[in-house]
Amino acid sequence: MTELATMDFHPQPQGGEPKPWAFPAPERGTLGNGLTVLRCHRPGQQVVAVEVLLDAPLDAEPAGLDGVATIMARAFSEGTDKHSAEDFAAELERAGATLDAHADHPGVRLSLEVPASRLAKGLGLVADALRAPAFADSEVERLVRNRLDEIPHELANPGRRAAKELSKELFPAGSRMSRPRQGTEETVTAIDAAAVRAFYERHVRPATATAVVVGDLTGIDLDALLGDTLGAWTGSAAEPRPVPPVTADDTGRVVVVDRPGAVQTQLLIGRIGPDRHDRVWPAQVLGTYCLGGTLTSRLDRVLREEKGYTYGVRAFGQVLRSAPDGTGAAMLAISGSVDTPNTGPALQDLWTVLRTLAAEGLTDAERDVAVQNLVGVAPLKYETAAAVASTLADQVEQHLPDDYQATLYRQLAATGTVEATAAAVSAFPVDRLVTVLVGDAAQIKGPVEALGIGEVSVVAAE
Repeated sequence: MTELATMDFHPQPQGGEPKPWAFPAPERGTLGNGLTVLRCHRPGQQVVAVEVLLDAPLDAEPAGLDGVATIMARAFSEGTDKHSAEDFAAELERAGATLDAHADHPGVRLSLEVPASRLAKGLGLVADALRAPAFADSEVERLVRNRLDEIPHELANPGRRAAKELSKELFPAGSRMSRPRQGTEETVTAIDAAAVRAFYERHVRPATATAVVVGDLTGIDLDALLGDTLGAWTGSAAEPRPVPPVTADDTGRVVVVDRPGAVQTQLLIGRIGPDRHDRVWPAQVLGTYCLGGTLTSRLDRVLREEKGYTYGVRAFGQVLRSAPDGTGAAMLAISGSVDTPNTGPALQDLWTVLRTLAAEGLTDAERDVAVQNLVGVAPLKYETAAAVASTLADQVEQHLPDDYQATLYRQLAATGTVEATAAAVSAFPVDRLVTVLVGDAAQIKGPVEALGIGEVSVVAAE
């Protein structure tokens, strides 16, 4: 006891004053070849993230060649005028870098992550891929075969199959949005190296591209690096491409994709609503989160906790495409899966949740939890350079100002319960929702028809 009494116990460390946080603001500039550059210095983030956005949207794909943008995106890392496909992969590995690319409705995006000490090498490889991609016949043929192998697996996945059917139902048949983003078996089969080269030559040029660079840039002459790499990429100027409007039919109805013998039913309920340019977006984000953004949301509380129908149901808004004039649209959706016998009861309870929301509104407690979860954790969400770069790239794609994300968090914190309720009710009106069910039609069609939530039709699963 004497020894303990004489020991020097130090006081417990106390937390310091919280530091204000805001989403980082980028610096914007333009290279001599017309390439727009956004840079963001993030001290301590030694892995630099680079996003390159190309104005090669899916609606620019030639008729009958849906998926050519995806094949082109994948082929960027399959060799250049300096490196074979194998050499290019080896060079990336030696630099400790990763390079990914994908195509979506707004365009094609390349994503590079590389240690700051190897940034020059990484940027050089990306520049070579953009400047002089090989698009070798053999590599394109391999990528086409790989894509054809993926399609049956996607159709067998209930979630992917539901998404395919919802797009087909919502959008006009002539709209690119009504068809799979990465093409169908028929259209992908028609793609060859000549088609990829033609799409590249028509749509890929620095004057219509943007590069986002985020990371610790201490001691790095980024202007010189960009000038020697992406700045050496040349191409002609181009007139701004018209962006077709997004139109959709959200007449309330139900489509059952028949999967005989399925023990679960995949639910996907959706419609088209405002995107980030609309002043209602912050309230819509908050209200949608309260409805189905987390395990403690209303939908989960009823369908998972109280009724045990599902492991989880989510409500979300996903921007589809925005135009320079500020017009655009987002997919507003509810997704999840339930066991087959409870498909009817689960949908009935889901609609009851929506009707109750309209009648009684959200509570202040629900609003406060949503604000804390969305705004309070933002500093953790953006700890990596890749997360910051991706969000900045999203803003560029959607024609938003550079301070948009920082402004959004302030707006979310200031949004009240009444505004969040009104936005959620407007986002999910009970009589204007298209419901897709992937499951056993023989078991679920009758109970769903009895709910009266819309005309029910059945299609084959393919």
